[in-house]
Amino acid sequence: MAVNPNEDTEFNDILRKHGILPARESTPPSPSPPPSPTFDDLLNDFTPSELRELSEDARDDETERAIAAYRLQRLAEDRKADKRARFGRVYPIGRDNYTREVTEASNISEDDDEEGAGTGVVCFLYKDGIPRSDRAFQHIRLLAERYPRTKFVSIVGDKCIPNLPDSRVPMIIVYKKGEIRNQIVAWGADQERRIEELEAILLVTGALHMPERPPGHRRKDNESDDDEDDEDDPSSRMRSKATSTNGKPQKNIRGGSKSKSDDSDSDFDFDL
Repeated sequence: MAVNPNEDTEFNDILRKHGILPARESTPPSPSPPPSPTFDDLLNDFTPSELRELSEDARDDETERAIAAYRLQRLAEDRKADKRARFGRVYPIGRDNYTREVTEASNISEDDDEEGAGTGVVCFLYKDGIPRSDRAFQHIRLLAERYPRTKFVSIVGDKCIPNLPDSRVPMIIVYKKGEIRNQIVAWGADQERRIEELEAILLVTGALHMPERPPGHRRKDNESDDDEDDEDDPSSRMRSKATSTNGKPQKNIRGGSKSKSDDSDSDFDFDL
């Protein structure tokens, strides 16, 4: 009589006990079910206006109070994020205000930043009519909108660096705390580059801050809300703070002290 070693029978158990059949493989445990979403997880996908409607339609007072409290917390978080989103577009600059708008601006920390991390500044040197430069400029504009806590500026390449050859355009120079953190020359000259590649480089460099909440989950700027402070000005997110902090002289990005005549070109000492 043929014995099926895979059968779960008393006879097979005796054979396994005497080593005639190999021990049965243990049945792998079934995977644990995913944890149930918390109350906050369920509310996280709603905008503040939708949360207001939910609280008004709540089945009991306790649920209404819980939703209202979560909504106030979200509004506070959004107001904080709005204050941090100081930029949101590409600012055209010239050589004469490069130091103020780039080097000194990168030394400015956010109001609630106790560590003094500074501001990421991405300076884009371009030339119109060069396909790779035009394509990179489109990516820079999109990234400026996506990361409003980072300052993006643009300047014509040979207006910033005299006699800059077209073969070196576009250039991308990243500043943080008054120092050059990264420099990219002739971006896209070797092959067509995607915005994700540039985004990854800027993230690794530390120039970009990940959004705290997807834009679709944020409150709308025109949403009327009695819980918000009147002093919050939405236009403030688009203003640079560089001009308001130039009272103290900033150190040269190379760290050495130079005479006044040398300072005019100190911020344009790039690797070409």
